[in-house]
Amino acid sequence: MYERFYGFRERPFDLVPDPRFLVMMPAHREALSNLEYAIVSRKGITVLIGEAGVGKTTLIRAALETQSNGVHCVYLPNPALTRNEFVEVLAAKFGLSPYAGASKARLLLELEEVVRDRHGRNEGTILVIDEAQSLSIELLEEVRLLANFETAQHKLLSVILAGQPELSPRLNDPALRQLKQRVALRCELRPLVLEETAAYLAGRIQTAGGVGAQVFTRDAVSLIHQRSGGIPRTISVLADNALVSGFAQEQRPVNFKTVLEVCADFDLDQSVEPAADVTAVSETRAPVTAGPRAHDARAASPAALRGMSLLLRDSEPAGRSLVVDRAGEHEAVPRRRFLGIF
Repeated sequence: MYERFYGFRERPFDLVPDPRFLVMMPAHREALSNLEYAIVSRKGITVLIGEAGVGKTTLIRAALETQSNGVHCVYLPNPALTRNEFVEVLAAKFGLSPYAGASKARLLLELEEVVRDRHGRNEGTILVIDEAQSLSIELLEEVRLLANFETAQHKLLSVILAGQPELSPRLNDPALRQLKQRVALRCELRPLVLEETAAYLAGRIQTAGGVGAQVFTRDAVSLIHQRSGGIPRTISVLADNALVSGFAQEQRPVNFKTVLEVCADFDLDQSVEPAADVTAVSETRAPVTAGPRAHDARAASPAALRGMSLLLRDSEPAGRSLVVDRAGEHEAVPRRRFLGIF
């Protein structure tokens, strides 16, 4: 709809877990490394905690995409099931016989045979349970039993539990102490800070083929961060709707007023405290590269930044902003109005 107007090859803010649009922040990189390690090392249970919309599902998909064809994954997106439904769903997703769906004992026997056979061929099996905070204590205990499939050296079935912060107190329930003891890895994703929100917007725009300086004003970026609370999914919703409105008004770049109108349409909290001074963003090299192997530009060497120019420009008429040029050198330039990646 608005792609050609803003110079995109595709829409940058669709709400699908496409790893190409994953913009790596330090917490995302750490979590991705943990997930990849859990898959390769065939750990028993890995827990990924984060608020709804911070990118847990996208991160899991990115970790799985780095694996070879020898990894078999079963993904369970909605675990709000009864025990019998849980058995039935697992039997269907693992491709077991119809009898396994009607009997827990048959399920365990057939599933163990499948994962042992795969292990003998040096192939791994992973069960990913999303929205794991919705699992009942009874089903969490069933997950523990599934994770008990093992040889003397390796786990035969790796389990990744991805859930919202409510999952943490659930795991502290005394009734689940045996499950908690079997958690081999645990990682957490937090909402983005202002500079990371700017990097998230710019990175997705760049992946879609656009130029950040032509899309959002600096004040618009700050407002998107403020009203979204730094939640990437909400950031994407606001940005996408702001682009639709901006396109209708033939507005390029999209300004503060347009974003404010979109926030009002979504009835987002108007009492959110103002974001930190936006000049802080212009003093930090934010992570900007998209994709499963995106790097953290703040920690990257100048060589890693070669071929990229990052300009974070402020809305104030005076002052200086940081530029990373194509050779990886840095210099201060007068602040302007837009956020851009060139």
